[in-house]
Amino acid sequence: MALAAIAALEDKKGEDIMVIDISEVSVLADYFIIANGNNHNQVQALIDSVGEKLAKMGYEPKNIEGYQTGNWILMDYNDIIIHVFDKQNRLFYDLERIWRDGKILDAEAFGREA
Repeated sequence: MALAAIAALEDKKGEDIMVIDISEVSVLADYFIIANGNNHNQVQALIDSVGEKLAKMGYEPKNIEGYQTGNWILMDYNDIIIHVFDKQNRLFYDLERIWRDGKILDAEAFGREA
């Protein structure tokens, strides 16, 4: 599921795609997948792409937050939580720093480990 989500983000030119393995530091999920887009429309398109690809595989999100604003959209699939930001909000919230106790991987490294 995580690899499919990453592929969907890459298909729509998501930038700086990172995976944080939080399975050993939190019960929220196993992985955070973080990416950013260049503007409101691209952020929504990235989320739409992930939603469509995972729905075809039979996965439905438990929750989606922030879609209307398009600054930071979160999709919760229980085991993975996908965060897509615009560039400014990604820098401001800096999830990579907040979750630094998890194992941070870029999308390519995650694919090799999976």
